[in-house]
Amino acid sequence: MESQNKQIKAYLETGRRITAWEALDLFSCFRLASRIHDLKKSGVSIDSDTIITDNGKRYKEYWIAQ
Repeated sequence: MESQNKQIKAYLETGRRITAWEALDLFSCFRLASRIHDLKKSGVSIDSDTIITDNGKRYKEYWIAQ
């Protein structure tokens, strides 16, 4: 878990955004929302947006606030 937090934070610090699917693919992280919560709790300022696909599915995208 701590390793995933560090990996996700480093990824976001490059200016990229991340979704749960990307976190699963890149870091084998099944619980991105929990890792984002951990990072926010540690003081990292993270923004998010809800993306709605053409077929009505919803997912979150996260990034470090600039």
